Amino acid sequence: MTFGFAPSPAASMPTSAASANSLARMLEPAEWAAAGIPLLRSPREVVNGLHSRHRPRPSTAVVAVLDPEERLQASASFTRRPAPADGWMFRNALLAQLRRVIPHDLRRRTPVRTAVLLYCREGDARWTEEDGAWMWGLRDACTLHGLRCGAYITLTGEGWQVLGEGRGGRHPNVDSVPESFESFATAEAPQPRTGGAASDVLRRAAAR
Repeated sequence: MTFGFAPSPAASMPTSAASANSLARMLEPAEWAAAGIPLLRSPREVVNGLHSRHRPRPSTAVVAVLDPEERLQASASFTRRPAPADGWMFRNALLAQLRRVIPHDLRRRTPVRTAVLLYCREGDARWTEEDGAWMWGLRDACTLHGLRCGAYITLTGEGWQVLGEGRGGRHPNVDSVPESFESFATAEAPQPRTGGAASDVLRRAAAR
């Protein structure tokens, strides 16, 4: 795939190397589909539940952990920093949120819980390099936290879409009024460690 990146002859070697690495840290839809990402049984319910809880606006990422019955165990939202899309940076941001809201499952031989990512952005529903970087970041963050890598979902003005699957809908979208999330089952999850400066961050990021 051609990304249209043409550095000028005056570009420094470190900058060129950083750009190349950034392009390597992304996944295209075909790679994502071939990775065996588990399908959501009720994607609309998951999307509605996360949209209602976090009320995302453009540039907001919502990461959620689901149990084997697809019940929500923990979730957190944060705003993407205005910087070039880089899967490594996205991985670090997602991993930091996961560590704040739920203990890791690294001691398990096989992952039981699944992490999904909902990203609200401007533009249409077509795949972008930014989406590819989020996919790479989600997959890597899940590995480092002992979770199964689940669906990557975009929320745009056209609605929501589970990338790599072709499933989606018009509502909710970036302008939708959140619905009640009472029907979105929530499982009881172990309480994360609290105390210190991280405690306030946790309450702001996850309990909305």
